[in-house]
Amino acid sequence: MKKYISILFVFGFLLFFQSYSAQDTDSKTVDALVNSQEFTFHAQRANPTNYDVIKVMNSMPNSTSTRILDLNGDYTIIVKDKMLDVVLPYFGRSFKANVGGDNSYRFTSKDYTLTKSQNKKGKWIIKIKPNDVNNVDEIIVEVYKNGKAFTSVRSNDRQPISYDGYISKNEETK
Repeated sequence: MKKYISILFVFGFLLFFQSYSAQDTDSKTVDALVNSQEFTFHAQRANPTNYDVIKVMNSMPNSTSTRILDLNGDYTIIVKDKMLDVVLPYFGRSFKANVGGDNSYRFTSKDYTLTKSQNKKGKWIIKIKPNDVNNVDEIIVEVYKNGKAFTSVRSNDRQPISYDGYISKNEETK
């Protein structure tokens, strides 16, 4: 009997923490965030497309055979009124030498175009084209009804990369 109680306790414990770890948002909140054009995308995982990066990741001890990198930093895309702030890591091949040594996407754009569309199932597709940034051609954010999002960045001097995460309301600064 004690075995059954301990198994039920462990199962209940796992279900309890799984419900709190989800970042699900209701569809009305997601629609309001996208329609207001003021939201924050939080990147949780990076998906590089460069095969050399994937081979290096797979050669590391205790690694999985997937090409997903879990991110544990504050990597975001913040869309505000007349401002786009991007802080995302980059893993892949760059076709142009970077003098500063930082290969990530870190820029603020005040001149960008944002187009959005929604399909029949409720998924939003947001296309952001920064006009005052040289190396980024387009950022595409696919937002699902539960708040989860998939973002891909197409660049002029690098291979493309994508990110998994979620969107939320912008934090208010004082």
